[in-house]
Amino acid sequence: MVKARKVSTTTGDPISDLLNRLRNGMTAGHERVEMPASRLRENLLRVLAEEGYIASYRRVDEKGRPWLRVGLKYDPEGEPIVTGLERVSRPGRRVYSAAKEIPEVLGGLGISIVSTSKGIVTGKAARESRLGGEILCNIW
Repeated sequence: MVKARKVSTTTGDPISDLLNRLRNGMTAGHERVEMPASRLRENLLRVLAEEGYIASYRRVDEKGRPWLRVGLKYDPEGEPIVTGLERVSRPGRRVYSAAKEIPEVLGGLGISIVSTSKGIVTGKAARESRLGGEILCNIW
């Protein structure tokens, strides 16, 4: 597999940047992708790792700058585990939902990631904790 090269982000939306790097890396068959580190990205990656959508992630310092190195996950045939990534709440159009109204993704086969007052969690965890919040993205 080919190692992904580092490119600094130029977009003002770090979540879209993260999702695009994951999507592009998996489509190209890379073992890992790298991106500039932030707490928001690290929390999103923590949820993805806990749910089994990525193999691993870790924070590394190179040339005095923090980066996140994300190991991508594939099935035995070499197909990516993640088949779809969708940004829900965007900088121009924020999407908030009460706990009871957080939608299921593909009838429970995927997850939504929600930013709540208790941190970034899956939609299922937010519903169980009865916490509403901003729906950041859907992954299946």
